[in-house]
Amino acid sequence: MSAFLVVATLLTATPITLEETRQLGRKNTQALQAALDVAVAQEDQRVARSGLLPQVQLNLGPSLDYVGRRRQVFTVPISETETVTREVVATSNTADSYFASLGLSQVIYNRGLWKQLEQAGVNVDAVRNQAIEESDTSELEAIRRFFNLFLSQASLDVLKATAQRSEEQLERARALFTAGRVGKSEEIAARVNLGNDRINVVQRQNQLVADQVQLAVWLARPGTELLQAVDPGVLQQEPAPAPALDDAIKQAREHRALLKALQQRVQVAELQRAIVQGDYIPRVGLSARYSHNSQAPGPFFSEPGYGNIFNGGITLTWDLFNGFNTDAQSARAQVNIRKAELTFAQTARELEAEVRRSHQVLEGQIASAKLATDNRAVAQQGLALAEERFRAGAGSTLDVRDAQLKLTQAELVLLQSRIDVEIARYALFRAMGTLNPGDSQ
Repeated sequence: MSAFLVVATLLTATPITLEETRQLGRKNTQALQAALDVAVAQEDQRVARSGLLPQVQLNLGPSLDYVGRRRQVFTVPISETETVTREVVATSNTADSYFASLGLSQVIYNRGLWKQLEQAGVNVDAVRNQAIEESDTSELEAIRRFFNLFLSQASLDVLKATAQRSEEQLERARALFTAGRVGKSEEIAARVNLGNDRINVVQRQNQLVADQVQLAVWLARPGTELLQAVDPGVLQQEPAPAPALDDAIKQAREHRALLKALQQRVQVAELQRAIVQGDYIPRVGLSARYSHNSQAPGPFFSEPGYGNIFNGGITLTWDLFNGFNTDAQSARAQVNIRKAELTFAQTARELEAEVRRSHQVLEGQIASAKLATDNRAVAQQGLALAEERFRAGAGSTLDVRDAQLKLTQAELVLLQSRIDVEIARYALFRAMGTLNPGDSQ
């Protein structure tokens, strides 16, 4: 009954291929967040460019002035030698006016702004390479979860085949007991073995559901969706050999996105120093402004030839002394350059070590897979011999059971080994930066 439920579950599941998994893995939540970081960096580049473009401001509107009561002293001459001083209390009053102005400013030379724009461009490239690194990480995790699901499916088939063999062994034990060739204990032992095999099937079904959930969630699909990993065909072919280690390390140096991003972080730090040191150099700017004013709305529109003011000029600004602030900022930038260089050098060493480790893991898994293939062949021969001896009355259910367990274990180990080979191969590609060759160009 449980085996029937397993089959029904797989029949209602949505099939998904390895290629679909890889594509969706590069679009999961983490990868999309990294892509949004690229969009933010691109907008920062636009902000840096805006300081070098013309700046135009338009001001337009009426204004109202209110003057309260006040004392005013007037001196009035009454002759050539005499004056009269009078103090007058003026009442409050209001006065309105209308104005419009148009201003234009343009940077002619500002080394700091140009370096800021260059820095923003390098930062976009660094963030883009970091996004590629995140996408590779997400894709590799999706591949791993896909193969885990496929392993559960294939293991479930092995366990169901073991249970089927146990059913056949139980029927043989019953027939031999009826014929008086074996004791009742052989039938009882065969029945217990069958029960244990069915329990293993049910427990593997639980693992299958867990693997379905993990893959679905990572691919940003509903956690309730049933997925079925389509056979990628790796079990029907011999594993390809690992690439040469020297070539793998060379590929990593040329294509690993993280190395490119860290190189660009060094450039960003160097440009930050250039931005700070731009304060040592004079800055030149151009400004122009036109304004039109009037005390009443009528003349403001009807007499455009009156109340006009135009001014413009070129300004040179040079910070001759700012309390050694520029020196301090420059020294700080130099320290950040050194830190970025150290981070790059250490990461380069770690990536080479990662490539070597991944390469060794792949070679080891390939060797293990070959040994597992030989073990399965021997276990198949052992089971065939044990069953033949049992039919002939020379063996026991215990002998057959032992051979069955050895074959089941050999088949499960072979499955795990072949899956581990594929995961190790993709892990090596990821370490080399060639998991998605199109992104590394």
